Amino acid sequence: MFAQITAWHEAVHIPVVDPGATSGVFTLLWLVIALPLAGAVVLLVGGAAFPRVVDRWGHLLGTLMPVGSFVISLLMFLSLLGRDAGERQIGQHLYDWIQVGHLDVGMDLLYDPLSALFLMLITGVGSLIHVYSIGYMEHDPRRRRFFGYLNLFVAAMLMLVLSENYLGLFLGWEGVGLASYLLIGFWQHKPSAAAAAKKAFVINRVGDLGMSTAIMLMFVTFGTTSFSGISEASSGASGFTLNALGLLLLLGACAKSAQVPLQAWLLDAMEGPTPVSALIHAATMVTAGVYLITRSNFIFELAPTAQTVVVVVAVTTLLWGAVIGCAKDDIKKALAGSTMSQIGYMMLGAGLGVGGYAFAIFHLLTHGFFKANMFLGAGSVMHGMNDDVDMRRYGAVRHAMPVTFLTFAMGYLAIIGFPGFSGFWSKDKIIEVALAENWFVGLCALLGAGVTGFYMTRLMLLTFFTEQRWKKDVHPHESPKVMTVPLIVLAALSVLGGLMLAGGWITDFLAPVVGEAPEEHLPVPAIVISLLAVLVVAVGVATAWFLVGKREVPLTPPQDVSFVTRAARADLYGDAINEGVVVQPGRRLVSGLLGMDKYAVDGALTGGPVAIGAIAGQLRKVQNGFVRSYALSLLGGVLLVVLALLAVNLA
Repeated sequence: MFAQITAWHEAVHIPVVDPGATSGVFTLLWLVIALPLAGAVVLLVGGAAFPRVVDRWGHLLGTLMPVGSFVISLLMFLSLLGRDAGERQIGQHLYDWIQVGHLDVGMDLLYDPLSALFLMLITGVGSLIHVYSIGYMEHDPRRRRFFGYLNLFVAAMLMLVLSENYLGLFLGWEGVGLASYLLIGFWQHKPSAAAAAKKAFVINRVGDLGMSTAIMLMFVTFGTTSFSGISEASSGASGFTLNALGLLLLLGACAKSAQVPLQAWLLDAMEGPTPVSALIHAATMVTAGVYLITRSNFIFELAPTAQTVVVVVAVTTLLWGAVIGCAKDDIKKALAGSTMSQIGYMMLGAGLGVGGYAFAIFHLLTHGFFKANMFLGAGSVMHGMNDDVDMRRYGAVRHAMPVTFLTFAMGYLAIIGFPGFSGFWSKDKIIEVALAENWFVGLCALLGAGVTGFYMTRLMLLTFFTEQRWKKDVHPHESPKVMTVPLIVLAALSVLGGLMLAGGWITDFLAPVVGEAPEEHLPVPAIVISLLAVLVVAVGVATAWFLVGKREVPLTPPQDVSFVTRAARADLYGDAINEGVVVQPGRRLVSGLLGMDKYAVDGALTGGPVAIGAIAGQLRKVQNGFVRSYALSLLGGVLLVVLALLAVNLA
């Protein structure tokens, strides 16, 4: 067995480690994916065959599977920490997957520092979301199916981050897209949910076109889809090819991570159950794009044009999402705009190259903690408010739901970057790297931090403070412990997540994957940047207090607002832009092609037979069956022949 694994390591140029790498807990690597996948099969296939039996314990099985994956991931992570940096890449060959001509792709897994961190996030936060869902979906008649879809989602994301090659990554990539479609539209009896699922599916297919094209170009250029193979051969490729690959991968990342211009699906996706929103935003789907860019660092480091476009897209998105979050009254959509913005920060870190990759992943991890905390907290508020999502009908909820309030507050302080909380450490590092690379980009990142302080404080004030604005039949109450315990755990992680930066641990840990971070040449000392960031956030918080906290909150949004507010409420006209730039021109193109097919192509094929038929119809009139007509025709023919002969003789 070890000889086979060693041969595989040599083939893909992954450092060969001692036999312990292929024994012990690392032999269970495949089981991390297999457990939730098995749970999905049992719940969806077995549940369909024996619904009464599986429905009774399906939610428990669905929760146990990711918990099992988390335990294995934790054991492997602890074992990985005990290894030297050069021995932290461990491969596992499962079977030969595709062997066609020169294309030889194995079902191979790669466990390294990057995938190790993602495994901890996906299985850890995913398990907490499953536990929370036991209470949240308690009265849903299709709860067993819901947990089956959740398991499928987790399994697909694990496949995405554990694959050793781009084809395996694409398999998980498509699985995530399928699972998101099923979960966003889980309540398909609601037309809005069905439409949101379709919208997410279609927009992600645009990104998938970029991903699949990039993979084909990789094989044509390098003869392999393996990360290590492409990494070693990339220096010999042309700049045009590398930039093309980078832009195609970015297209895929924009769709999955809801970055401009493929961001329009994310806010509509809030139509799904709240645990779905938490899973999409914190641990799975939207993090896939950041993972792709970071994993493909060996391409982007040699593709400066593509890297610049990543930065432009990231800056645009972090401001775009922040502005949208300022005007939303739906608590989940306000958080969705926040996610768009925070993923923009992660993409910015990844786009800044070697100096930013580790901090992008750092912010991804801390964001996973506090955003899962806040989405599940929003679900807890909705649970106590009869599923009302309009913050204008909240107010003073903290008194009725103290645990939800305190845990949500920890997430709030983390996301705005309050000193000492996790978001303070991770976001500030991205701002520092941005300022070191380009002062304008750094200032945009600082501005985004201030806007974050505004819209998150607005959300806190409308929900937990200000005056009570509940409907008459609403009686807020604290959620059951099965929902609040995950909130407490996530709140603790929101506070303590910044410890990963202690002593530069995360940069050293990820160095074997993304390279050693160069020394930063900051325009001012780092402490000054941190103080400046805190000051900018404080301005945003104070602005929200004066505009929201000290004013009466109307039950309906006022109509006499500025153009910017109207645009933010309309998602900065993202749907209108898509309609004008893509949908309507696409419809006209399809209509024109159908017309050309009908009148030109079909006309060319059917025109000849139609013309012959028409001529035959006219000739048929001559064949009338009367002898005198035939005699007259014969006489006419004879006269014509005689006249022709006379004409020839006279000539």
